[in-house]
Amino acid sequence: MSSAVSWPDHLLSLAEWDALPEDNSRRYELVEGILQVSPRPVWDHQKVATRLTLQLGPQLSDDLCLLADFEVNLFGAGLPTVRVPDLLLAPDAAGETNPARLTPDDVLLAVEIISPGSRRIDRVFEVNEYAEAGIPNYWIVDTERPVTITAFELVDREYKLVTETTATLSVTAPVPLTVDVRALLP
Repeated sequence: MSSAVSWPDHLLSLAEWDALPEDNSRRYELVEGILQVSPRPVWDHQKVATRLTLQLGPQLSDDLCLLADFEVNLFGAGLPTVRVPDLLLAPDAAGETNPARLTPDDVLLAVEIISPGSRRIDRVFEVNEYAEAGIPNYWIVDTERPVTITAFELVDREYKLVTETTATLSVTAPVPLTVDVRALLP
């Protein structure tokens, strides 16, 4: 016997978002109070996320933390927007109180990995939302072969292209990082 969950039919406050039942069968985000639902990531997406984490982890100092699928409350006043980047880099101190989500001020880098159906969200909507929220660095990883990483840096509240590569990504911000892009999905 299955029980039907009643999902909201109105714009949600942050408190209502927090009160939603836990459901790991899909991915949920909140965009200006609107519940946005997408399928769980596919194989290539998960593989790239894991391999990217394995490459980045050893390059980070102990005062930094790389997290997967962690909520960021981009705009909390009025109608909230809560995004869940595939990966994010934050100072370890941001987790001192064991928060359920971070604020944009805590996030040094947001990484989105394009999945089927997320291309426009990652390349148009989120790039603008993350910039408006003040997240200093944003990467888009496109898993279409050959895998590409596009790195942006925030300048005057707009993202400027730092580099786009299918080979080796080398950046100096937020900290010096190098990624062998070809090894993400050989």
